[in-house]
Amino acid sequence: MTFLQRSSAKGVPPVPFETEDNNIEGVADIVLLEPVTEDAFVANLKKRYKHRRIYTYLGNVLLSVNPYCDIPIYTPEYIDRYRSRNLYELPPHIFAIADDAYRSMRDRNLDQCIIISGESGSGKTEASKLVMRYVAAVSVKGHRIDKIKSMLLQSNPLLEAFGNAKTMKNDNSSRFGKYMDIEFDFKGEPLGGIITNYLLEKSRVAVQPPGERNFHIFYQVLGGADVSHLKSLRLSRNPEKYRLLNNHDSYIADTIDDKAAFLATKAAMEAVGFRPEEVQEVLTIVAGVLKIGNVEFQPVSNIDGSEGCLLIKEYELRDLCDMFQSPDSVLQTALTTRRVEAGSEVVAIEYSATEAHSARDALCKALYSRLFTWLISKLNENIRVENHGKRKCLGVLDIYGFEVFEHNGFEQFVINYCNEKLQQLFIELTLKEEQEDYVKEGITWTHIDYFNNEAICDLVDKSHVGILSILDEECLRPGEVSDESFLERLTQKLEQHKFLETRLGRRCQNDKSLAHDCFRIQHYAGAVTYSVAGFIEKNSDLLYRDLSQAMFACNLLLLKSLFPEGNPSRVCLKRPTTAGFKFKNSMNALMKNLHMKNPSYIRCVKPNESQTASKFDDNVVRRQVKYLGLMENLRVRRSGFCFRQLHLQFLNRYKMLSSKTWPNWSGPPRKGVEALMKELRIDLVEYAVGISKVFIRNPIMLFELEEKRRLHLGQLATLLQAVYRGWRCRHAYQKLRKSQIVIAKKLATI
Repeated sequence: MTFLQRSSAKGVPPVPFETEDNNIEGVADIVLLEPVTEDAFVANLKKRYKHRRIYTYLGNVLLSVNPYCDIPIYTPEYIDRYRSRNLYELPPHIFAIADDAYRSMRDRNLDQCIIISGESGSGKTEASKLVMRYVAAVSVKGHRIDKIKSMLLQSNPLLEAFGNAKTMKNDNSSRFGKYMDIEFDFKGEPLGGIITNYLLEKSRVAVQPPGERNFHIFYQVLGGADVSHLKSLRLSRNPEKYRLLNNHDSYIADTIDDKAAFLATKAAMEAVGFRPEEVQEVLTIVAGVLKIGNVEFQPVSNIDGSEGCLLIKEYELRDLCDMFQSPDSVLQTALTTRRVEAGSEVVAIEYSATEAHSARDALCKALYSRLFTWLISKLNENIRVENHGKRKCLGVLDIYGFEVFEHNGFEQFVINYCNEKLQQLFIELTLKEEQEDYVKEGITWTHIDYFNNEAICDLVDKSHVGILSILDEECLRPGEVSDESFLERLTQKLEQHKFLETRLGRRCQNDKSLAHDCFRIQHYAGAVTYSVAGFIEKNSDLLYRDLSQAMFACNLLLLKSLFPEGNPSRVCLKRPTTAGFKFKNSMNALMKNLHMKNPSYIRCVKPNESQTASKFDDNVVRRQVKYLGLMENLRVRRSGFCFRQLHLQFLNRYKMLSSKTWPNWSGPPRKGVEALMKELRIDLVEYAVGISKVFIRNPIMLFELEEKRRLHLGQLATLLQAVYRGWRCRHAYQKLRKSQIVIAKKLATI
């Protein structure tokens, strides 16, 4: 396919794009691929990747292959090149998808969402930043608007610092999900936005897998703060001195400059409206988490034979209490004992060393996760839309990719559940609904089979019988509960489910590849084995009230807002909702939100497992092509239509192209569409008129319609100007003539 080459607007010279050669570089739109096989699909991506063509269309879906290096295709010249250009007018690019979504929102009043999906390490976070950067660049400018744009863009480095970490698959892996709605006025000016976050992986605060790091902000503070600032935070430069960071010497990340990143994070906090004292409080809590992590306990035997604990490294606790402005005794008591109400009496129960370490880690995780939630809440306060007029919306979803590690726990379980829901949405919007729409509209159609993952989603989240419901029941039931008892109940209720396997079930009793404390789910992306160790604790997500009260008792104001339940005057007997329940509800709310918008898809693909530039592993890519359902999507696109619209909307948009429908059509909208297309002499193969919608097969034809409409609008504008100028001249002439008559009459009487 040869793309049109046109010089950019406003006198900017054309960017020297090369014309794509399908024979050398592969087809730019994979819908044109021959033959339609998986091998040919992967080979085409590989051919393009070798020529640094990292973007490929699949209809209106963009495939993005991570280059793992900088490519100079995101400059201001490229932004200007793709501004107000239709898909297929220029080579595939993420800017083309962003521009199409932005203009559809601005010009067609259709709320948009750009859904970025793919495995961990495939480039989703960078893609989301490029989308936001493009939208900020092409929208209207002005002092107030530029300030809003800056705040929206600066939210990225801030959230990356507190929510991203180095993993085995990605040095900047998002350990939380993020959905940002950017809101615009009728002219397309950004008004503000709102960010929703999904389940921060807070267990990483206390422990990380071998070869991985804690969240970036810890290393940024140690590597980037000056000596006096570190001294005020009671910290030293060496990460090895902190238990939460000293993980198998993996505190070093070659691709990350922690010092520069710290300066960027501080600048971002200032840009989005954090006051200096708020920045200092945030960093104090970050330092406090490191201090708490260093507190140690040693077991001691009590007089009654029970095991107690003795706090060691008291200097760490003293530093912490000075920073948090708390008496030493309050926090020490909360970390070593727990109060239990027995009737009218309150009994203090001393922790064992193991229990004290668990309480310490729980406090570290609670402090950090609540700080992260507060940061997003504060960010939303500063970027939220102030006026309440009519608004348009463009959403960007950047959420965890599908994860399979050597050890997979609760976090991987909910992350992969999230990816199942996104895959279900993709199936519904691009495969299932598309085929059902053709049947409903009476369009001739040959059904194409595809894998529907609805049964897997039901396995996880169906009320009363799904895995999350069984886990909640186990967490809330009275008596002794454990990870093992959860696995037993899971097996009892779901043993016959074809997508679930446990060693306790009859089907897998002899399967030695499945450990006794694990269960396996056959995900759309492949089988994943999950260890149930920690499922009950992580789902319960409890923090003892003594620790909450100790935090609330601190005079550091931010801590009081992070732990409101610690207020002694506030009595709450209701058990907190579980982590799984909250995540399930947030996923349902997200799916509902996305269903209400017009989606654009960016499917990110990683070319290899080693994050190496220029390396393309066919097997790695083939696996992703398979589980992302790209072949099914290709077959549907080859057989179907790229665009559809209700008759009346289509007619209102393009009626000026025909003398029969302009300025008004008095008959049924369907007849008007047929008359319009007939006069335009469009081949019947290129479109179909259904019961309520018109379908366009080829996107190039849609582009041609838009181009004709643009030319006609120019002609109409010229006509309106001519009519107005004629009216103005006649009006001026009539005024002059009347004045002349009056003057002549006056002169005649003299």
